[in-house]
Amino acid sequence: MSAAGPRWYAVQTHPHAEERAARHLQRQGFGCYLPRYLKRRRHARQVEVVPAALFPRYLFVRIDLAVQRWRSIHSTVGVSHLVCHGNDPAPLADEVITQLRGQEVDGFVRLPVRPRFAPGDAVRVLDGAFASCVGLFEGMKDGERVAILLDLLGRKVRLVLEGDCIAAA
Repeated sequence: MSAAGPRWYAVQTHPHAEERAARHLQRQGFGCYLPRYLKRRRHARQVEVVPAALFPRYLFVRIDLAVQRWRSIHSTVGVSHLVCHGNDPAPLADEVITQLRGQEVDGFVRLPVRPRFAPGDAVRVLDGAFASCVGLFEGMKDGERVAILLDLLGRKVRLVLEGDCIAAA
């Protein structure tokens, strides 16, 4: 168990207890990093953006194994266990945390937006005035909206919708 200085380690938390575990670990003097992103959530025909853990049930803790009493992590409120190989904690490469922090904007990790569909794929509208209509995926308009082509009254009409309002037909 020889470690040169503080290293990053993964901690598994109880379900939905990442923030609580991070608070309690920080009170014990451990450095914590809980990467979060902004998640779009649909409920009752409303879309809201809420912060969510990038890795559900996991956070990262910075520990100097030679100096800190790291076994107390196992009994910390909100923590399930410290990820270990055998009896020793499994260290992470510092580059993992550096890359995650490098993708942050305003404290949230920005995930690259990739279209779920290729141009020409058949899609079905899930919500709104054109619900259940089938069209062709044309492309992404910006980070969140998509353009589709619907066949209405014998001609193709372009419709721009929220990305989560369509599904594969």
